[in-house]
This record gives sequence, C-alpha cells and structure tokens, in this order.
Amino acid sequence: MSLAAGHAGEAGRPGHDGCLTLTTDYGYGAGFVGTLHAVAFRIAPTLKVIDLDHSVPPQDVRLGALRLERFMRFAPPGVHVGVVDPGVGSSRRAVAIAAGAHVFVGPDNGLLPWAAEAAGGAFVRAVLLDRPQFWLDSPSRTFDGRDVFVPVAAHLASGRHLDEVGSEIDPAGLVRLVRPAALVDDGSATLELLQVDGFGNVQLSGDETTVAALGLHHGDPVRLDVAGRAPLEATYVETFAAVARGSTVVLIDSDGCLAVSVNCGRADTLLGDPAGATIRLRPG
Repeated sequence: MSLAAGHAGEAGRPGHDGCLTLTTDYGYGAGFVGTLHAVAFRIAPTLKVIDLDHSVPPQDVRLGALRLERFMRFAPPGVHVGVVDPGVGSSRRAVAIAAGAHVFVGPDNGLLPWAAEAAGGAFVRAVLLDRPQFWLDSPSRTFDGRDVFVPVAAHLASGRHLDEVGSEIDPAGLVRLVRPAALVDDGSATLELLQVDGFGNVQLSGDETTVAALGLHHGDPVRLDVAGRAPLEATYVETFAAVARGSTVVLIDSDGCLAVSVNCGRADTLLGDPAGATIRLRPG
C-alpha cells in the first residue's frame, strides 16, 4: 500500500484513542526511531505518538516485556507498539492483541502479553497481521517495526478495526515468557538481577511480598551475596536519604521492585551488571 492517510472507522474499535506509543530496543542512532515517527505521521498526521522507551538492551525480550508492562500504569488508552524482535524475518508471527481500552502490536515472542494483562486484565482478542494492504509497500525482512507494526498501529489508532488488519487467532496460543523468580527459603531470598538504571541502581526481582516474607523493617541490616564477589552489607530503608552519603541500601523502587542503591553513588560497581545473575539477600 502507499503511505496514504488512514480511513476512520466507526466508534467502539478496540483501543482507539488517537494515541500510539513506541517501546523498542532500537536506541536513537541510525534514525530508526525517527523513521517510525515519519511512517506514523504520513498515515495519520494528527496521531499523538509517545516514545515510552527505546533503550531496552538489544534482543532482551523479557526486560522489554517487563518495562512495557510497567508503563501501562501510566499509558493512555490507545495502540502500543512493542519491538524487541531478535526473530524478525523468521517464522515468528506478527500480532495485535486487544485488552481493555488498549491494543498491542508487535512480534509474538512474549513481549506483549504481560502488558496486555496489566492494561486489560485479560485478552479480549488477538489477530495475526496477515493483511499486507495495511503494511508499507515492498517490506524488508529486517525492519518490521517500520514496515508492518507501526503502519498497522497507525491505522488502528486512526479508526480501523482489529478484524480489518488481521485474521483472528486464539490468544491462548500466544508465546508466553517465564517471569523472573523471587524465591524465599530458610530465611533468605534468592533474587535475579533485572537491570541497572542510569544512576547505577540495581533492580532485583523481589518486591514488597519478599520483604514481608523476610520480616524486614526499615532500618534493618541486610546482607547480599553475589557469586564471585565479596558479601555486601546494606540497610533496608524507605528512601536514599535515610543513610549517609556513600552508604549502600536496599529499598522498594518506583517500579515496586527491590533495588540495591548507593546514596549519591553507584551500586552496579559493587554488584556488577550481569543481567540474570542470582543474588541472595538475607537479614543481616
């Protein structure tokens, strides 16, 4: 199809609110993100496009799924494109999922279902994106974000119905990922290192239920054991400022996850940054 303006459909289409969000592992080099915006604009010039995140580590589908899920607490109703797609050009499916007032568009590799559940509680419908008339002409084999996902999403956000852009499939057959584990046993918690942010805070797979299971209270000492590193002593606190500058803390971060931080410093230099590494936490 040519890059012409989409046609508005009748009211009640799943997820439509004139808003499109983008979450990818593209980064801001090489013009990939700008190209997505350009494609969306040429199809739907009045569409609101929000960049949620383009800093997902390359090919890290699970972390992309976690970030997209967490964004749903703040995302407006609309159409959400997720592209962390190491299987692009392969037999993996391209799909759209309707959940509540939202539609999710992207690869069927586990990236979308957690966010869809967070947004709508349950999947309403899912379709296979098998209608090339809603893609760009002559699509490449390596850039489905530009050639398939954003064009379809722009048409959906402009009024097209889900059943116009694809053939219905059973949502139960969508690829699902295994969530990061947080195991509490014998008075300690075995957690997984999820990610490190720009401030050096190390996010772990535990949350407030882990804290409750360990019986921790603010001000309690804790010990962190990481393979290949010396044990790390820290304090469980509510805020960074509860300890002296340079002190190590464990707290609940803005995502609701346990995190290791250093007040006015970087915890990643103490724990390292091997995503998926196991960390054992116990009261000190």
